[in-house]
Amino acid sequence: MALIECPSCKKRISNKAKQCSSCGADLSGNTESLAVISNIKRANQLMNQSLLCMSVFIAGVVVWFWGGEPAQGLRAYIAGGLFAVGFVGYLITRVRIVLHKRKKA
Repeated sequence: MALIECPSCKKRISNKAKQCSSCGADLSGNTESLAVISNIKRANQLMNQSLLCMSVFIAGVVVWFWGGEPAQGLRAYIAGGLFAVGFVGYLITRVRIVLHKRKKA
């Protein structure tokens, strides 16, 4: 059993439900396509998170080399933090994408 989004009210419901418990929308015969749509939305969310982490990492590079010389003091700590958060977040998100694709297959 998987949780999917109701097409009417966007609440999480079982993919085996015949109708939404919140809004009463009829879901008979439509759960397979809803599961596919839910899967695509999840893949898009993971790709967006991956892009966000990559952007944070690039922001760390920009902060580190802003002004033509390596950062010192507080700017170095900020840049290092952005490097670390962006890189680790990107790696974790990419692993989640691979696991999501394996689950789907």
